[in-house]
Amino acid sequence: MALEIEILDDPARACAAMLVGVAAGGGDIVLAGGSTPRAAYGEFVEAVQTVGLDVSRCTMWFSDERCVPPDDERSNYGMVKASLLDPLGDLPAPTVHRIRGELGPRPAADEYERVLRADGPPEFDLVLLGLGSDGHLASMFPDQESLSERSRLVVGVEQAGLEPYVPRVTLTLPALVNARQIVFLATGESKADAVVSAFGPDARPDPHVPSSLLPPLAKEIKVLIDREAASRLPSAAGRA
Repeated sequence: MALEIEILDDPARACAAMLVGVAAGGGDIVLAGGSTPRAAYGEFVEAVQTVGLDVSRCTMWFSDERCVPPDDERSNYGMVKASLLDPLGDLPAPTVHRIRGELGPRPAADEYERVLRADGPPEFDLVLLGLGSDGHLASMFPDQESLSERSRLVVGVEQAGLEPYVPRVTLTLPALVNARQIVFLATGESKADAVVSAFGPDARPDPHVPSSLLPPLAKEIKVLIDREAASRLPSAAGRA
């Protein structure tokens, strides 16, 4: 496993550049919800439109979803549709596999599992993840049963650990680690404790900090953060 931390003035722009590279090559991308990824999606659209890039060979998946209709303001798919898919306009669109959260946590998880396994276990080129202030990733929250799941790729989460308190559907660790590269994107001082707990020099796998469980399992992890999110790290942050 290789872990690299990059402290940047504009982490969202750096993330967007990575997304563009994978999309241009027709790769499989796992998208995340949240305000920081939303900024990256806006940068992605701008870059694609600037050069008229054809991203139609790209396939996009979701790391997790809230169990609400797709037009609900809490829907991760709804956010991606508004910030990435719709702004592409007449440009060729990628293939998108959304999680139908409106089915409920268990039925939606079962359906997405079938989609993921249709052609064998998925091999994602890039998995984009946010980082919760509590250290959660996707919709796997501290000390929940989902963290110990090792056979399923998708599970339903009856109780969310943070707002909005609606049931969720989430990819599991076995699904996430089967990726060429995992990218965490986090900004702001509110994420500083989670960053150091999950990726700092003294970090150890701890179910109370879900994101800390990924580094020992993944092939490659890149953490893109701003100076505020890096404020608890040693001054020489950045390791591989």
